[in-house]
Amino acid sequence: MIYFDNAATTWPKPEEVYLEVDRMLRNCGNPGRGGHRMALEASRVIFEARQEIASLFNIKDPMRVVFTLNTTEALNIALKGVLKEGDHVITSSMEHNSVARPLSRLKEQGVEVTIVKGSEEGKIDPEDIKRAVKKNTKMIAITHASNVTGTIMPIEEIGNIAREMNLIFLVDAAQTAGVLPIDVEKYNISLLAFPGHKGLYGPQGTGGLYVKEGIELVPLKEGGTGSRSELTLQPDLMPDKLESGTLNTPGIAGLKEGVKFVKKVGVNSIREREVKLTELLIEGLREIKKVRVYGPQKIEDRVGVVSITVEGMDVGEVSHILDREFDIATRAGLHCAPLAHSTIGTLKSGTLRFGIGYFNTEEEIIKAVEAIETIIQKNF
Repeated sequence: MIYFDNAATTWPKPEEVYLEVDRMLRNCGNPGRGGHRMALEASRVIFEARQEIASLFNIKDPMRVVFTLNTTEALNIALKGVLKEGDHVITSSMEHNSVARPLSRLKEQGVEVTIVKGSEEGKIDPEDIKRAVKKNTKMIAITHASNVTGTIMPIEEIGNIAREMNLIFLVDAAQTAGVLPIDVEKYNISLLAFPGHKGLYGPQGTGGLYVKEGIELVPLKEGGTGSRSELTLQPDLMPDKLESGTLNTPGIAGLKEGVKFVKKVGVNSIREREVKLTELLIEGLREIKKVRVYGPQKIEDRVGVVSITVEGMDVGEVSHILDREFDIATRAGLHCAPLAHSTIGTLKSGTLRFGIGYFNTEEEIIKAVEAIETIIQKNF
């Protein structure tokens, strides 16, 4: 299988990830729930994972890293834990449904939402964000890079606006964690939601949320934490306040190894490789007359996400043919981001998306371009 669905979940994983998941499945107890050595080993691994993630994102206190099932859960905790009736939040037209849907629910509960429209390339102008600020604005919530066009958003400039206006800044790093450098201090990020199973090369069912000191969140769920068990209310200490129930210890252990792999290779090296492969793919696709490529023209303005349409063909059918006839995995449709598709004009058709990862090769890129050419020529 030639795998180009890395924007959904990366495959394959580094060998160390598979080995660590297996080791923990065979040996781990319940973290924080006992004093025996299997439980203590599980707790140690969980803490090491927090440390690795904190180091990657320049988070000073590892205990401000909260583990979640995925980015969606992290975003729900962040949005619903902060915003209340009367508050105003600014977001963009390039957001995934994991931001758009919670905000739609909060809007029903009296939260005011402003959606700043992006350009046809999916770019957001920081000045548009600044102009949208009101007296009751509490938060700016924005994706770091679009999962449809790959467009990289100017989060450093937006972070400076949040600092200047004393606003909470929430960043969705679903497409950038492990792919682009992220420094929560430099970018003034208050809340960082990230996946474990994409650019950090961990297993599915893992993700996290960084919560800046001083940001108070209402828990999305309450329950057992292994701490302050005498209390009938949720403990107020971090990360227990936002982590109820048994954690996915084998998954988090695998995530730890995935983060270590990213740090060993280097985020900049990963970025350089993905840029090279993305540029090769875009150049090849643009040579095909019936193919339209969406997103920024400049390669440095995008991550390894490339969406296309093929004139006269349904993108779902093209994706199916790539899978059936050429053993190439892609994703077609709206990619859980109808706002983004409305922005670039593909809401009715959707797009065929290639998600490039570190383990892809130049040979695979060339085969993908040739496959698209063949599909169009043979008119499958």
